[in-house]
Amino acid sequence: MKEDKNLVENKSIEDIIKENEPEKKPKKKLVWLVVFIISLVLCVCCVLFFVLNASSCTNGESQYKKLSSQVVSPTLTDDNKPNVKKTKEKNPIDFKALNKINKDIVGWIKISDTNIDYPILRTPESDQSFYLHRDYYKNYLYAGSIYMESYNQPDFSDRNTILYGHNMANGTMFADLHKFEDSGFFSKHKTFKVYTPKSIKTYKVYSAYEYDDRHINNSFDHFRDDKVFKEYIDYSLNPTNAIVSNVRKGSKVTINDKLITLSTCTNNRPENRFLVQGVLIKNERTE
Repeated sequence: MKEDKNLVENKSIEDIIKENEPEKKPKKKLVWLVVFIISLVLCVCCVLFFVLNASSCTNGESQYKKLSSQVVSPTLTDDNKPNVKKTKEKNPIDFKALNKINKDIVGWIKISDTNIDYPILRTPESDQSFYLHRDYYKNYLYAGSIYMESYNQPDFSDRNTILYGHNMANGTMFADLHKFEDSGFFSKHKTFKVYTPKSIKTYKVYSAYEYDDRHINNSFDHFRDDKVFKEYIDYSLNPTNAIVSNVRKGSKVTINDKLITLSTCTNNRPENRFLVQGVLIKNERTE
């Protein structure tokens, strides 16, 4: 009898594990249940995020169109429509009305045969990405605004003015810059306009290409140095490393010219940006 008692008392490790298994199973089930609930909550949150942002973008675009109907004169027409009289003396954009809405509005950009028809905002010095996800009322909007950083002058007088805009899936903001990837569209659409409170600026599109995501102004020391500026121009005229590029034949750009760079994200390579490069060819003074 003593031997039997010792055998009972001196249980093997296997026996102890088996005895404890019923107690562990409920714990495993609980862990998996918690993991499932967390995963479900995350999935619901992701769906809500995309739905709310899609709704926000739709409402935001309606808001921009409403603004356009209020401040843009009917004299503002597409560049590629023939036989249309264009007002040169009177500015077709009501900047006085825009100034009452937001003093950060420094211009208006319009590109023919695209959805690009928006006010241009200039960020405060305290936050260079202020309008990345804000509308012209300074309210949150996932699509944000078309904007320049405060590194650039509001009158577009810098050597190179950089404008940023999101590449929205619904084709709004700067998404239509990607139309310039098509050689036919690039060939046909040679110019676009930027309206400021005191001028109408016409830019010639001389190059469109994929670039890396470096901060252009900071990377080129704001183009203070002639040699650095020339190197930038030379590359924009011959973007040899670009996966996608179009360059207008016969384009001549020098360090004495005023450039504008329109920048947006690429569709398949988040580490890159798509740039549309313009050079100022006409600067008309307005009332």
